Amino acid sequence: MIKIMFVCHGNICRSPMAEFILKDMIEKKGLINQFYIASSATSTEEIGNPVHHGTKNKLNKIGISVEGKKAIQLTKEDFDNYDYILGMDSQNIRNMYRIIGLSESEKIHRLLDFSKNPRDIADPWYTGNFDVTYDDICEGCNALLDVIFAKK
Repeated sequence: MIKIMFVCHGNICRSPMAEFILKDMIEKKGLINQFYIASSATSTEEIGNPVHHGTKNKLNKIGISVEGKKAIQLTKEDFDNYDYILGMDSQNIRNMYRIIGLSESEKIHRLLDFSKNPRDIADPWYTGNFDVTYDDICEGCNALLDVIFAKK
């Protein structure tokens, strides 16, 4: 089983969007039993809160539910439990290393590092543009799947 953890600052916008987009992609390929996909935050400020209404509304429009998802924080133990730990931006990566207690790892990347145009995914909490975030996350998830399937 391939285990993937998506991480952003609060676990209410980008990382849950990535979690549920990838789950939907995998389910449509009939491979849901081969993956375990989750998301978490680097901060504690949103712990226990539901997914941001902007992410929820964007995903609802395309038939993806985020019901029941509550923000949680990344833990040091997650490092041992996941194959890929994917941040949305460079600041997330720095904070992930701080939580995990390492300075580098082959498991930790920005999601768009797998794409042809590596870059940060802007936080829609600040930009208000959940459409751009959605497009960037889809690009990253498709590129990630290409890498994973090329290894099989």
